Amino acid sequence: MRKEKNYQEKFADIKVQSFFTLMDKDDRDFVEKLAPQFRLTFQEVRQLAEACRDVRMWREQPLPDWWRMDIAHKKSIPANKNSFLSAFRQHLNQLKSALKSYKNMPKPVFHQKAKILSTNTDRIVFGECPVQSPKTVCCNLKTLDAVEGCIFGCSYCTIQTFYNEQIRVEANLEDKLKKIILDPKKIYHIGTGQSSDSLAFGNRNGILDALCAFAASHSANVLLEFKTKSDNVHYILENDIPKNVVCSWSLNPQIIIDYEEHFTASLDNRIKAARSVADKGVKVSFHFHPIIYYDTWYEDYTSIARRIMDEFDPREILFISFGSLTFIKPALQKIRQLGFPTKIHQMEFVKDPHGKLTYPDDIKIRKFSAMYTTFQPWHDRVFFYLCMEKSSIWENSLGYVYPDNSLLEKALFDSAQKKIREDSGR
Repeated sequence: MRKEKNYQEKFADIKVQSFFTLMDKDDRDFVEKLAPQFRLTFQEVRQLAEACRDVRMWREQPLPDWWRMDIAHKKSIPANKNSFLSAFRQHLNQLKSALKSYKNMPKPVFHQKAKILSTNTDRIVFGECPVQSPKTVCCNLKTLDAVEGCIFGCSYCTIQTFYNEQIRVEANLEDKLKKIILDPKKIYHIGTGQSSDSLAFGNRNGILDALCAFAASHSANVLLEFKTKSDNVHYILENDIPKNVVCSWSLNPQIIIDYEEHFTASLDNRIKAARSVADKGVKVSFHFHPIIYYDTWYEDYTSIARRIMDEFDPREILFISFGSLTFIKPALQKIRQLGFPTKIHQMEFVKDPHGKLTYPDDIKIRKFSAMYTTFQPWHDRVFFYLCMEKSSIWENSLGYVYPDNSLLEKALFDSAQKKIREDSGR
């Protein structure tokens, strides 16, 4: 009797430290019944609670229903904990490894408006890309964080993990940019879309004025990139833009935009915005990152690649990148905490060289190879690269790899500068 009481007291503590309070009532009853029956440990209860939460978010059959059907099919209840855990994990792995489908998924209907603040602090805005590492081949991107936080709601984005609901826009960006000291003998590819969307806020607080002035003052050794999922290009179309500024769009099929990239511009509007910017003479680029693996991924992504080749001249495009999903554990916990319908984390997880969770290598190679092959007519006319991937992934999907990050950085910069010079000479 005392042993039973001790477990109930322990289980009460476990509930507080898991997603138990956020779970559907049927799921809570399911866990409360099985935990003492099989004497589940804290880690086992946590795994079961997370799985219940995930399966509901994926809009798959809830685990209590699966369990009742499994018992009915086998006509018996597992005799011990190991039998139960084996059946549970096998079922969960089947859900993760199957090609997911977005049919019958509900679209998001709620968008909490974030409070946008102007900030005048000593915060450092210039830095290194946080994922830069010698463990993977990456482009040595530098970052300029004019804004912290985002008005969009992409399910996979780490911005929601690192920043709270308040969006902070620099009020004194011009002064901060003037204090940045760059080595004139070095090259700098600088992105402004790491902590927010580069164009979604327009020229609020004069941030685009300041960034363009910064680019113009470092035209010889800086490539400044505005990366976006918006179609807000009014500033770009209405102002003189330095030649060393490139506007880039993250592209995904419309079905992914509908269900995972909440409140962003549609695929059509992103491509139309890119087309209008290119028509003005500003260079553009595209990022297929992340490429999501689901039932119609091949048809959907390769059709976008063909559309890009149909609607753009390769001379207008500086580079195209491919990338995959990666999650840090706090990001997954944030997704579960929010609890919105999503299939973004319904996937097999393996650890990348940095310990983050991502797709298995064979799936990555399949995705990147398909896209690179589709772009074959442009192989010698546009710079292609992978973002944050191992050398073996490069070799098995693109057929080549840069020996180190500095060589990739230089190759990308030299290719971009060559196109900019050629365009200026026409």
